[in-house]
Amino acid sequence: MIMTTEASQTPIKILIAEDERDIRELVGFTLTFGGYRVVEAANGREAVEKASEEKPDLIILDVRMPKLTGYQACEALKGMEETKHIPVAFLSAKGQESEVQQGMQMGAIAYILKPFAPEDLLAQITSLVKNAGVARQ
Repeated sequence: MIMTTEASQTPIKILIAEDERDIRELVGFTLTFGGYRVVEAANGREAVEKASEEKPDLIILDVRMPKLTGYQACEALKGMEETKHIPVAFLSAKGQESEVQQGMQMGAIAYILKPFAPEDLLAQITSLVKNAGVARQ
């Protein structure tokens, strides 16, 4: 099943920014298997650059990344006219309430905790896409 918007048959594009290659590839494979189009970034700075170029429908940021943390990348994305409207979700092993609250205060729509089962991640992302009204721009 390909996840598309109602207005077009273009697959929903998700940018995943994760510095750990194995996790990035697992998330990418899981979302691709779920019918999403995936763009990958290996650090926060690359995530900001690719978001500006690719205009994804959803951005998933790891919190702890080199060059820019997920929080710094989110702040940069929310401060740019061309990306401020794109929903952001954090993906992190850091699940303390203060970390989750900080992520939500940055403008995130969700805070997903690691570790995760691939099928659970796919279900969470599909729910986010549906609840956030994500649509191809």
